[in-house]
Amino acid sequence: MARKKSIDHTELLVLSLLSQQDMYGYQMIAELEKQSNRTFAMKEGTLYPVLHMLEHEGAVSSYRAAATAGKERKYYHLTQVGLTLLQEERAKWQAYSAAVNAVLQNAAGPA
Repeated sequence: MARKKSIDHTELLVLSLLSQQDMYGYQMIAELEKQSNRTFAMKEGTLYPVLHMLEHEGAVSSYRAAATAGKERKYYHLTQVGLTLLQEERAKWQAYSAAVNAVLQNAAGPA
């Protein structure tokens, strides 16, 4: 399915996490909070719709596997489509944030 717009920051963060390793939902929430120094505290009600949409678009796939405690969990995996999307959107984000930073650097007053 062709994407007509850029992805939002939540989708970008999820794709970035899954580029590191396959993860299950709660693991993504905990890892995002850890890696962002508690800046991002994503809720399940935000994460799972994003994962389902990315899966529908072919950016991620899922599979079930036993966890360490023997409980079965649903893991998500970044597909080649998702990796390409991540690379494209990361470049857009970096250009956007560089432009914002350039303007902020020229702002008057203390930083």
